[in-house]
Amino acid sequence: MSDTAPNPVAISPSALGRAVNGQTAIDFIGRRKWGFGASLLLIVISIASLSIQGLNLGIDFAGGVSWDVPATNGFTIDDAEDVLADNGLSTEGARLQERSSDSTDFVKVQVGDQPAEVGAELRQQFADAAGVDVDEVNVSLVSASWGAEVTESAVRALVIFVILVAIYLSFRFEWRMAVAAIVAMLHDVLVAVGIYSLFQFIVTPPTVIAFLTILGYSLYDTVVVFDRVRENEARFAAQKPPYADVLNVSMNQVLMRSLNTSISSIVPVLSLLIIGAGVFGQATLAEFALALLIGMAVGAYSSIFIAVPLLGLLKANSSAWEGRNVPPAVGEALRDMVVRGDIGSRRTRAAAATARGDDANDEPADAAEPASVGTTPDSPTAKEAQSALKHQPRPRKKKRR
Repeated sequence: MSDTAPNPVAISPSALGRAVNGQTAIDFIGRRKWGFGASLLLIVISIASLSIQGLNLGIDFAGGVSWDVPATNGFTIDDAEDVLADNGLSTEGARLQERSSDSTDFVKVQVGDQPAEVGAELRQQFADAAGVDVDEVNVSLVSASWGAEVTESAVRALVIFVILVAIYLSFRFEWRMAVAAIVAMLHDVLVAVGIYSLFQFIVTPPTVIAFLTILGYSLYDTVVVFDRVRENEARFAAQKPPYADVLNVSMNQVLMRSLNTSISSIVPVLSLLIIGAGVFGQATLAEFALALLIGMAVGAYSSIFIAVPLLGLLKANSSAWEGRNVPPAVGEALRDMVVRGDIGSRRTRAAAATARGDDANDEPADAAEPASVGTTPDSPTAKEAQSALKHQPRPRKKKRR
């Protein structure tokens, strides 16, 4: 049998290489105040914006009049804007879109919060401007009550979804993880709605559908992290590190996976937003893709900086993880845990550092180095080593004559 020690795992010298190989050592829990502070700021801005200017509700929620004007004779959005301006209607809150059907191209004009008489009056003017018969211009009235029904259904679906998620996560993991995941989801909804209010993006039924969609995405990313946390709980159970170490190790191990998932999900959404809406002018795709983009970005943030740190706070008083007297690992000590799953050498260094009054997370010495090396003569470790060396000499044998 060879007594040569196994080769250690090679650590990449570059930050990018360490990130790709899962060798990062980021102290997420130590920086949780920055994450909570940023989220608190976003929530305050969202609530203030919702209180001051509210949401920019589309015609489906606010009610109004809609015209479908054929574009067979070259009728354009600019022509539609001229008709609205001639009748004293502002185009700021109106929606004008070029659309196509199987039979013809047309311009859809939607103006919110207008009486029914406006629809009949402008129908003839749109027909004259487009050079078509008045019967070819379709006009429809949208009641605000329909939008209220959509909102009520969305809220009902949200409540049912949250309840089912809480039940599932409580059985799949534990109630603390269920609470952390639900708080992260509600955080995503509030911040996303606040962004819509702050920038006055229009809220339509596709927007509501997208909001419900991003809840599932946010939950998926959080469950991936929690699943690794549970694996590491069992992995380090016998070594008994602080729970902050378990969370930091888990986050560093799945960091690249979370980033790859977020990037691979956001790129197709950007394609919908740029190509589908920008190139082909599909406004419905723009409304859906914009909500997805905002929700995915906020969901990726909350999984890392909200759900996991909140779980750490909920676990702080857990009897299974309290009373750990070893300081949380940072730097190379944390990297040892992420890459090798080893905290033994860190505990040896922590004991020696405690005796010296140093920081237990300083650059480590060799793990096999005795704890007494480098200690002061008066330190407990040095005294124990000196007492072990001070043994009584064995008596000398008498020579026979």
